[in-house]
Amino acid sequence: MKNCSAVSLMILFAPMSDADEMTMTRILKDCPAIALVGLSTNPARPSYRVAAYMQLQGYRVIPVNPNETNVFGEPAYPALAAVPDTIDLVNIFRKSEDVLPLVEEAMARSAKAIWMQEGIINEQAAVRARASGLLVVMDRCWLKEHAVRSHRG
Repeated sequence: MKNCSAVSLMILFAPMSDADEMTMTRILKDCPAIALVGLSTNPARPSYRVAAYMQLQGYRVIPVNPNETNVFGEPAYPALAAVPDTIDLVNIFRKSEDVLPLVEEAMARSAKAIWMQEGIINEQAAVRARASGLLVVMDRCWLKEHAVRSHRG
């Protein structure tokens, strides 16, 4: 496979439990308003590419980044607490150690789910989120997971 590293293939085809599969499918189906924490206007950043794909698929992307004012025609907010609209999913492009406070903010906002992108792992935050009833995905790429499920039909 051209342009696929061994690591990419391991991540893409990493085994997951039926519960993980069901959680991801439910989030993709039931969470149209996505607060993307760490979204950048830099096209070279993964957050930019994932957000562009999300919008093309019909999801509402809500940029959350104190260093941005507008991304993809949407106003950017400095924190989840500043977002005036409903948030279904908090998709996180931040360091693992930054996740727990974001989970607390998501809980305060009555979000349905937390999605930590590839390479972002915070077990304490995941346990806290699940205990409060949030769906949780950790160390997975939203774009890849959506694309796989879209091709399955």
